[in-house]
Amino acid sequence: MKKRYTLEQKHWDAPAEHAMPEHTRVPASLTIGNVRIAPATVLAPMAGVTDTVFRRFIKNASIFTTPASKDSPEGPFALREAVDATTTNQQSGCGLIMTEFTSADGLSRMRESKRKRYLTYYDDEHPISAQLFGSNPATLADSARIVEDAGFDLVDLNLGCPAKRVVACNGGSGLLRDLPQIERIFRAVRAAVTIPFTVKFRMGWNDDHIVCVPLARLAEDCGLSAVALHARTREDGYTGQARWEYIAAVKDAVSIPVIGNGDIRTPEDAAAMVDATHCDAVMIGRAAPSNPWIFRQIAQYTASKEASGVGSYDIPTDSDRYRMIRTYFEMLVDEIALEESAASIRAAALTEAGQLAARARHRDAVGKMKQFAAWFTHGIPNGSALRKAIFEAKSGPAVLASVEAFFESRANAPQEAFTLEPDAELEAAPAAWG
Repeated sequence: MKKRYTLEQKHWDAPAEHAMPEHTRVPASLTIGNVRIAPATVLAPMAGVTDTVFRRFIKNASIFTTPASKDSPEGPFALREAVDATTTNQQSGCGLIMTEFTSADGLSRMRESKRKRYLTYYDDEHPISAQLFGSNPATLADSARIVEDAGFDLVDLNLGCPAKRVVACNGGSGLLRDLPQIERIFRAVRAAVTIPFTVKFRMGWNDDHIVCVPLARLAEDCGLSAVALHARTREDGYTGQARWEYIAAVKDAVSIPVIGNGDIRTPEDAAAMVDATHCDAVMIGRAAPSNPWIFRQIAQYTASKEASGVGSYDIPTDSDRYRMIRTYFEMLVDEIALEESAASIRAAALTEAGQLAARARHRDAVGKMKQFAAWFTHGIPNGSALRKAIFEAKSGPAVLASVEAFFESRANAPQEAFTLEPDAELEAAPAAWG
């Protein structure tokens, strides 16, 4: 009997619990082409999630070399003072970040001014990879050149997205049924750019059409610098258990770096994947919005294990989560303010359509706050009350006010024990994660 394909399912089906392996840890670094990634952890590209604000938020939430004091008023997971600081991948537990996946066709046709909205990043985001999707080799090559000219460190091809609207255009995992076309794309993009070129893909279209090993070999033969495998098929969607044995098979088949993806929820899971597959790095997707500290926790465990022989990492409290919500929302509001300031400077020349677009971006940002509230309040006692207040807010400042009010009420109330809410809270996710 075939498994039911459920694209919207973003929670885990009875996830396996892993003990921390005794002798295996996430590697300290890997090199992709000429780019050093340290530590060997990657934030997965997620549509509607990994914009510049979320990427910088994760990077700064992952800082571990100069943590705040446990006696600090902001607590051990203090983030705000680090937001504007320049960080490097050697300071952050997240070694590589990736953009939301971007249509190569749209990117190649749009005006340069509009491209900036999709390819915006800040200096403290390096190393950073831009992910593209599409099916036309020439168009993907043109878009890869645009990415390289924009200063990205790497360019990645999406062969994993299972969304119907993407697959219908033969993009994402739809291409897994056409290896000859994939080869044409690989060769066109590789010839177009000098920066490292990587690919993220699934095992295959379904269990009757598993192509991950020949696809990885094809990538290596075409000069790609690394491969990342989400160990599910397109038909699996996000159901069932990720089948890490296929990551191991890919690792055995090629000599270029292999990045493993699928069902990493904890530092124990990350180390267990490395132990089971010998992959060179781990990629974390849907766990990051609900536990933005996971990269830091992995780094803490590795550092403490190397220093003392006993690995450990901090578990965020509900208060840490409150501060994290406030910090992310403040960053998002600041980003809105920057856009509005730039728009006001251009006001005399701004068309009515441009003004409408600016207001639409503001609404999008407020909508994103509400979308993220379901993830960020996962596990917070009485988090439903905060979600309700956020969903009813009409503006960015109103959202922040509701967070502050919730903070104050919590400060004056007895602290409840930290308990995880049902994973169904994480289902309110975009439908285009690979």
